[in-house]
Amino acid sequence: MDDDENETLFSANAACPDCGINFEEMQPRMFSFNNPFGACGECHGLGFRQEFDSDLIIPDKSLSLMDGAVACYGNDGWRMQQIASVAKHVGFDIFTPVKDLKEKDLDVVLYGTNKKIRYKYVSKNRDASYNFYGDFEGVIPQLERLYHQTKSDYRRKEMEKFMRILPCPKCEGRRLKDEALAVTLGGKNIVEIADLSINDSISFFNCLKLDKNQMIIAKQVLKEINSRLKFLDDVGLNYLAMSRSAGTLSGGEAQRIRLATQIGSNLMGVLYVLDEPSIGLHQRDNDRLIGTLKRLRDLGNTLIVVEHDEGMMLSSDHVIDLGPGAGIHGGDIVFEGAPVKLKKSEKSLTGLYLCGKKKIDVPDKRRKPKGFMTIVGASENNLKNIDVSIPEKVFTVVTGVSGSGKSTLVHEILYKAFMRRIYNSKDIPGSHKDILADIPIDRVILVDQSPIGRTPRSNPATYTKVFDEIRELFAKTKEAKVRGYKPGRFSFNVSGGRCENCRGDGLIKIEMNFLPDVYVECEECKGTRYNDETLSVTYNGKNISEILNMTVEEAHSFFENIPKIKGKLQTLYDVGLGYIKLGQSATTLSGGEAQRIKLTRELSKRSTGHTVYILDEPTTGLHFDDVKRLLDVLQRLVAKGNSVIVIEHNLDVIKTADYIIDLGPEGGDNGGEVIAKGTPEEVVQDKHSYTGDYLKKVL
Repeated sequence: MDDDENETLFSANAACPDCGINFEEMQPRMFSFNNPFGACGECHGLGFRQEFDSDLIIPDKSLSLMDGAVACYGNDGWRMQQIASVAKHVGFDIFTPVKDLKEKDLDVVLYGTNKKIRYKYVSKNRDASYNFYGDFEGVIPQLERLYHQTKSDYRRKEMEKFMRILPCPKCEGRRLKDEALAVTLGGKNIVEIADLSINDSISFFNCLKLDKNQMIIAKQVLKEINSRLKFLDDVGLNYLAMSRSAGTLSGGEAQRIRLATQIGSNLMGVLYVLDEPSIGLHQRDNDRLIGTLKRLRDLGNTLIVVEHDEGMMLSSDHVIDLGPGAGIHGGDIVFEGAPVKLKKSEKSLTGLYLCGKKKIDVPDKRRKPKGFMTIVGASENNLKNIDVSIPEKVFTVVTGVSGSGKSTLVHEILYKAFMRRIYNSKDIPGSHKDILADIPIDRVILVDQSPIGRTPRSNPATYTKVFDEIRELFAKTKEAKVRGYKPGRFSFNVSGGRCENCRGDGLIKIEMNFLPDVYVECEECKGTRYNDETLSVTYNGKNISEILNMTVEEAHSFFENIPKIKGKLQTLYDVGLGYIKLGQSATTLSGGEAQRIKLTRELSKRSTGHTVYILDEPTTGLHFDDVKRLLDVLQRLVAKGNSVIVIEHNLDVIKTADYIIDLGPEGGDNGGEVIAKGTPEEVVQDKHSYTGDYLKKVL
């Protein structure tokens, strides 16, 4: 009560008597979106929600409802008759293109109506009809109901094709409750600080102004924050936002984050094993990574690095070189010792490349573009509303430091836009105004390092279609004709010729509680996949199972007189995969092997000359000699009149390009611009290009 007898209420429980907000005692859990005490109540800390999108449900608005404009219904007769009844009741023509329908009429189709509608349903054979009255639920409410009711993962996944991820309407993607967001430090709440890049975060905490008492409290915490940020900066990740989702990180970025964690622990006497840590790194960033690894070594730790990068090898203290070849031709230690001595080794293929006796040659002549694909106004992620002209019918390499916007430009915008334009894909391309092409594009293919199959059934023979030719050959043998066996008899995916005990897998899966599943050899067929009757049919003394157990090299000689089979095997051999077995399980192939198998499949197809091939870091996990073979394949694709676009940091690939587009100058917010473009010889002249600087040394 004041002097004027006005009453003012105070609370000992941090509660406001006017608006009713009650603050609990500040605890760390309040600022975590993984904890129910801090997470937004609407999205439970996810920051987004999935909802059905009318643009995905009706992707082609030039179609009428009767012509199948509602993609989720397809040719469902009952649904079409239902919508026809709705159209008759509302008063619009079901054969009118969707784009010409009135908004209120389309709203009825999408969101339903409470008015009673007279439905007439005629059976498929037109031998019965039904008349009844009922509501119309609407396409979107119906999909929402079915999505929440279904217990089938497959059906739910199919329906998700028509859904779009949107920010949570309550927290607007910030994931936390309002109470947590009301707390600020240096004028920013915890979400705003987390959204800063590592670089900006370092500046923010260095410039943070605190009074004497606050500094006493924060001193130790700030020390830990600054040291961790410095570790991330040291491994070349200063362009990443601290709030970046783990699922969007590349393999190299995730590995370097784990590496920064280890540096921060300051442990001694630890053995670290790193597999290809230079993945996705520009040469400039790679130099910083090598410095970081040396710091770990100098702390008293042992580092074993599996790597193909020349700089990493020459910076090491000790090299172990395995070979001499791959697969059955490898498995021996060819060299062991200092990198300087490796250069002098005549037995080591790696050494021959390091000393220059073997090398990837620079082309005598660069191809000239026949036209350009121009991306207008690219502004997705960190791209600065740029126009980029990518040449057609040549070998183009897109370069730049990590985080400069290469994958966003090529994969998120160019690839997805062409997929949407050519194949009506539901993937939404990144933000851009238009893509103009001087020469029309009829196919776009992404050749990545994802597996060629997810199960043991998938293998190089089935993926490249050479197995179809082999089965046809077996069906033409005298023994097969006598028994009436068709090509399907020799497939392990079809009942009849396969072993039914393992259903053609050759293995039996044993499910283990609390442990990974175990695969054991089938007792019936002993891993051959086929029954005895099928195995009794032979071609030149070999049954179908023995053919699948051959290496590409062996099969190439075995089928020397069968041009169709030999031709497909030749492409596998040409890309350096002579050592893999025809029936080798897809799950045992490396990313580089899977990618080269995909390329051979493309090479065996008839070229249209209007295809765009996109590859993202294809040299990952490849030796110098493998890179040479890969480049030969890519050059063959270009020679057929196609356009090849490669995102790459490997200087051997960059120097062989017909055209380079260099993005930068830095990563993150400081990237997203075209720094240099043209032939490799033109790019090295640009003083602002980091790529050009390193390229000088190899040209």
